[in-house]
Amino acid sequence: MDIKQLRYFTAIVQEGQITRAAKKLHMAQPPLSQQLKLMEQELGVPLIERKGKRLELTKPGKVLYDRTIPLLQSLEDVLTEVKETHDGLRGALTFGAVKSCFANLLEPIRLYKKQHPAVSFQIREGDSFLLGEYLKNREIEFAVIRLPIDMNHFSSIHLQSEPFVAVIPESWISNKLNKSSIPLNELQSMPLLLLHRLSGVGQFEMIVEEFKKQGVDPIIACECPDVNILLSLASIGIGAAIVPQSTLRSLKISNVKMMEITDFHVKAESAVIWLKDRYLSRSAEEMIKQIKSSAGVI
Repeated sequence: MDIKQLRYFTAIVQEGQITRAAKKLHMAQPPLSQQLKLMEQELGVPLIERKGKRLELTKPGKVLYDRTIPLLQSLEDVLTEVKETHDGLRGALTFGAVKSCFANLLEPIRLYKKQHPAVSFQIREGDSFLLGEYLKNREIEFAVIRLPIDMNHFSSIHLQSEPFVAVIPESWISNKLNKSSIPLNELQSMPLLLLHRLSGVGQFEMIVEEFKKQGVDPIIACECPDVNILLSLASIGIGAAIVPQSTLRSLKISNVKMMEITDFHVKAESAVIWLKDRYLSRSAEEMIKQIKSSAGVI
């Protein structure tokens, strides 16, 4: 049994059909079926059984598949490392970013591209939970996310914290509100637009808990994982958004006024995370160093 056969086997499992797997591998169906039979003969056990139109793993087949996936991933890491040692920084760097964190990446990306013009970027957007799933599936190398997040699978570098701010529709601004800050209790009567990730505990729970600690019962008009949507809603007078301060640096929204929230004790925390025990390409390592430097993290 060799690496090529293991690649054939994983393709069959992932596609669920010999025909689709053969198409994915750019080969004919009969040779692929023959390779599967040879593997089963060598091991002396059936690896896959047919259930209707689909193929399903047997128990021995599941053991082989579960062991093969990390083996092939480790091989890819080794090949990438060897190639980079010879070629230097080039190719595509794939990473993720939460929209409300993206302002922290603007200067690092500008400096990085100036130093390494041969590297292109593939950027995936999502909330912290979704980007964590992308990392686990090895679809991206690292991500800049908002904390908190379950860190069991990840290594991380914490970036600087920043305050939350209220983004008020300009149509609401009166003499009373025509100032640079607003007390927390004045937000009590306003419909609020809050970030809420797809799964897990995040900024939404932190903000609501802070309101409750101060005896304020917030009126929540909208929950959404996309900060751009919340700010757009604020711009048409639907509600007041509460977002990390740096968000307004990368997202230009008209018809709103940013105000500091006094007596608000929680901070927005961000971090760079990547999968534990995964080899990071030199391109990824250099970008993470640039992010740390721009954020003033030692």
